[in-house]
Amino acid sequence: RHWLTSSYILFAVPYFIYDIYAMFMCYWHKLQVKGHGSGPGALAAALRSYLRREFLMVLHHVVMVTVCFPVSVFWRQGKGDYFQGCMFLAELSTPSVCLGKILIQYKQQHTLLHKVNGALMLVTFFTCRILLFPYLYWAYGRYAGLPLHRVPLAVPWHCNLGAALLMAPQVYWFTLICRGALRLFLSHSHSHSHGHSHAHPHCRHSPSPPPSPPALSSPANPSSSSSSSSSSSSPTSPHCPHSVWGKGCDHINANGYGALDRDAPSH
Repeated sequence: RHWLTSSYILFAVPYFIYDIYAMFMCYWHKLQVKGHGSGPGALAAALRSYLRREFLMVLHHVVMVTVCFPVSVFWRQGKGDYFQGCMFLAELSTPSVCLGKILIQYKQQHTLLHKVNGALMLVTFFTCRILLFPYLYWAYGRYAGLPLHRVPLAVPWHCNLGAALLMAPQVYWFTLICRGALRLFLSHSHSHSHGHSHAHPHCRHSPSPPPSPPALSSPANPSSSSSSSSSSSSPTSPHCPHSVWGKGCDHINANGYGALDRDAPSH
């Protein structure tokens, strides 16, 4: 046995509770800044909108507190430390998830660090959150002397159910991450084939074409000048395909994770 297998859970439970509260406060503050958080019933409406937008993340946190905590600390009665320790390996992907979000907020999607971190996130997330579950079945089969395909039939049904419920959101989040990585690859391929001066059709933040020389310039067009200035000064979009995360990063922002831009109002 190792003391961390139970102590880490005791540390994680307050974090999950606080994170639900902190996510809502960020969402509520964003609504107030945009002028949508005033008036009677605004708080209740914001809470409903927040729960709809972050349903999967809030459900993940609630399950961790109400199910995984009592199972890990009380129900297993000191057994299975090896398997619980393997489950903790899922957190190896969290630093790259958080760093990716920070780089997006600081508009560093074009940097080598962002690309390397995105590749590291793909590898760690797939290894520590997807392949982890088949490995646990293989490890049990090796211990019990069973082939891998017979392990699900040999373990209790609630173990299979718990593994399926834990793995399902990880597969969903990993799919979103892969979509973001694919958008990045396709946008770069498009820019290389058509030249870097052409803006991506779905990205407000692609490089703008250089201005015309003064001698060839046409009379000033107020609408075109205002649109170009707004394009250059607008904040980085979380859905810009030049981000390796795309919509995937924000979904896994809290605990692997995590992923929509949870600070933004729902569309």
